[in-house]
Amino acid sequence: MSAGPETVGLPTPGQAPMEPGIRATAVRRSFGAVHAVERMDLSAPAGQVTALIGPNGAGKTTLLLMLASLLAPDSGTITVDGLDPQHDRAAVRRKIGWMPDTLGVWESLTAREILTQMARFYRLPAVQIPERVNAMLATVRLADLADQPARVLSRGQQQRLSLGRALIHNPSVLLLDEPASGLDPGSRVELRAVLRGLAAEGKAIVVSSHVLSELDEIADGAVFVNHGRTVSQQTTADAAARGRRYAVSASNGPGLLAKLTELGLVYRQENNRRATVSLILMDDDDAARLLKELVLADVGVISFAPATGALEETYLNLEGRTS
Repeated sequence: MSAGPETVGLPTPGQAPMEPGIRATAVRRSFGAVHAVERMDLSAPAGQVTALIGPNGAGKTTLLLMLASLLAPDSGTITVDGLDPQHDRAAVRRKIGWMPDTLGVWESLTAREILTQMARFYRLPAVQIPERVNAMLATVRLADLADQPARVLSRGQQQRLSLGRALIHNPSVLLLDEPASGLDPGSRVELRAVLRGLAAEGKAIVVSSHVLSELDEIADGAVFVNHGRTVSQQTTADAAARGRRYAVSASNGPGLLAKLTELGLVYRQENNRRATVSLILMDDDDAARLLKELVLADVGVISFAPATGALEETYLNLEGRTS
């Protein structure tokens, strides 16, 4: 998927080396009296996928627009591979691939024409453009629809075209706003594989999504935001180490509760007709041991599975916090 190696200049004497990836520090942005982003910090290292997580209205899209240099922060700093978008906007934009939550304009153009025009905008050598466009159409599985106008594409197909548009110039930083929206399950699996492959190439990737179960499979770390502020930053491994909630159902409800109490486990009874409880388990080994105990106690286990992913569990625990 590479468009060729990117030349990175050496720092001049006395100049700090460029930091790969993207970083935002204490950024703020208001629209009149509305404080969309009050104070946000974000670090997205090269070679990793960083999830941006928060409820509607938390300021995620505004932050992404600032990271993409499409909005200027009122205060705070942003760097992309060590460059400041306020002073090196053209250089920064060559490094960024931006995928908004909708495809946007040019619905009368074909998928091939859209990717070709984007390649021209980024000043790819004309002789390389046809090959690059064909490769990108294959990557996003649109080769068979290459000469169809964008308006006839389904929502999922338009999302794949938007991803191809963001990748056409081989950026070092990729910013994705709800990339899985409209994708069928198979396409979501393919998206995960593509993003992990791009991270392995050394790209810094920021993904904003409401599909937290998908982010568990994709992300190396996460930034949680709410009410325009960064609430928490952690790696996916750190989130998993805090445990996740499991749901357990059994045909013998009283026996299930008695066994959990005997084991000294704190659980929550769920409000449904089945004898179901949920509880926090620290890791897969804990889950395996508990399942063995319940089977030996003959409580009639019907289901035993994670109720949330690691990032979702953190998000639910942080919901409502602002700092």
